[in-house]
Amino acid sequence: MERLSQIDSPNTAIGANSSVAKQQGGDASAHHNATDKKQPYISHQPDSHGHIHYSDDENAMWQALLTRQAEQIPNRACPAYLEGLTKLNLPTTHIPQLHDIDEVLQATTGWQTAAVPALISFGKFFKLLADKSFPVATFIRRFEDIDYIEEPDIFHEIVGHCPLLTHPAFAAFNETYGKLGLSATKEERWFLARLYWFTIEFGLVGSQPKDRRIYGGGILSSPSETIYALDQTLYAQPETQIQPKPTPQPEHRAFDLLDVLRTPYRIDQIQPIYYVIDELDTLFDIVDSDIMGTVKQAMSLGLFEPTYPEKSH
Repeated sequence: MERLSQIDSPNTAIGANSSVAKQQGGDASAHHNATDKKQPYISHQPDSHGHIHYSDDENAMWQALLTRQAEQIPNRACPAYLEGLTKLNLPTTHIPQLHDIDEVLQATTGWQTAAVPALISFGKFFKLLADKSFPVATFIRRFEDIDYIEEPDIFHEIVGHCPLLTHPAFAAFNETYGKLGLSATKEERWFLARLYWFTIEFGLVGSQPKDRRIYGGGILSSPSETIYALDQTLYAQPETQIQPKPTPQPEHRAFDLLDVLRTPYRIDQIQPIYYVIDELDTLFDIVDSDIMGTVKQAMSLGLFEPTYPEKSH
């Protein structure tokens, strides 16, 4: 969603959705300095028939990403995501056309996609969601960015999010979120960004660690974070763990709306915290709660101390 280009702060321009793969370890600021010199990504425009043409290299990237992710998601993605992925029946050798995705979404939840540039305004983003149109930036990362890209590309949007847009609770949450965002103030949108981040982008589902699965698209479109996000769950099973792991484990927290709204995040690092809902239908409960009232409460209380390191400049 709000792919904030600064650390957890409001902007007027956002990504069509969110950051994709996170860099596990390494110096984030050095990475930014390197990527700043690269050519910017530009979305493809459809032809007069609504068809988008992708190059052989772009289709090869799609195939490489899809093949690698297919090896990671079994027993990690939530069942509803896997069911949605089956419904979409994505091609493995080339980037799908959006109208093919739309046919499935329309038939299941009444949603559709909307081709957008890499960056869109807050207002446009919320308006699209409120109208049950999911923004999709029509470009795909280059091979040098296969493991890390801040811009939300078509792989992130289609593979990360569209499977769950076939699920009523996930779809209703996105629609309600869009409507709330349209009428929110700039500061309220800043707090709302955290709700989307810790649910639609980086959410986990399953109250019991052994049953915990991923539903956040920011995780599911990142092979490395798909493994990392459930590392705590794997560590909790003694029979699969002989020696302690040397890498830090993520912290899993039970979903609490007020806490979520007060939790800062960074987009350029793998996430240290994931919030867990009991089941996917819990998104219906969140929709029915007083979200904006809780936003105002979070604004008065302020943010928690960050759990990530300060970003060097």
